Amino acid sequence: MHIIICCLILTFSFFPASNSSAFPTKGQDCSKCHTLKKDEALVLLKNFDPNIKVLNVTKGSAKYLFEVSIESNGKKGLIYIDLPKKHVISGSLIRIQGKKNLTQERLSEINKVNVSQIPLKDALVLGNKNAKYRVVVFDDPE
Repeated sequence: MHIIICCLILTFSFFPASNSSAFPTKGQDCSKCHTLKKDEALVLLKNFDPNIKVLNVTKGSAKYLFEVSIESNGKKGLIYIDLPKKHVISGSLIRIQGKKNLTQERLSEINKVNVSQIPLKDALVLGNKNAKYRVVVFDDPE
């Protein structure tokens, strides 16, 4: 038994333990090597919804997540995919410090409507046409 222990000690002294992390130096930015393109995201997400469209892919607010803007059945949304492309996260991403809902903030940006591009030629105008502020109301009679 004493000989086996000595052999193991000698073996490990000649072959030092290697660094088991993904990068040999700590602090390296993983997002430089890991990428996600729109077509890749679409392939990953088609399993969840065959009608899904990927609008945009960006680095997420969280360090190891891609932010994927999607559209399904006429509604825009956000989901997150991790760097190794093994997990999909659906829901709100909230920064602990300040309790800021990052997902809701991005959804507001994505769904923002430019009021100046709304056609008003057939609009019913109440009040002064040249007023400083305008309110546009949509109604669906059906």
